[in-house]
Amino acid sequence: MNPANPRMQSSGFTLIEILVVMAIIAMLAVLVAPNIFNQQAGAMRDAATVEIATLSAALDMYRLDVGRYPDSLDGLIENDSDRAAWNGPYLRGAQLPNDPWDNPYVYEADGSDFQLYSLGADGEQGGEGNDADIGRE
Repeated sequence: MNPANPRMQSSGFTLIEILVVMAIIAMLAVLVAPNIFNQQAGAMRDAATVEIATLSAALDMYRLDVGRYPDSLDGLIENDSDRAAWNGPYLRGAQLPNDPWDNPYVYEADGSDFQLYSLGADGEQGGEGNDADIGRE
């Protein structure tokens, strides 16, 4: 190869240059990926909190109309009280929403008070971090 003749020079990347670039991309992926997944878990917890607040507001409107909380969340969609004071449906849509992990919300009521919460990512009572229960207890 003659450096004075540009046609004879090779133009392209060497194997070492390609490996260095791939190593840099891999290191960036290792550093960035956990942050992306943590943001997704936080967004799902926030979505559950917002849905619980919406359901709680609908339950309060039901109580104002009927005089007590419904026995189940289905009372927000259809008249389970058989009272003329029922002024629903109290939620848009024909069915109740599930939590962001596609599990039903846990609802317990005694007529004068209620508990409403999501079981979190694991779908089981208790837990910590992403598996912690979310909502009003």
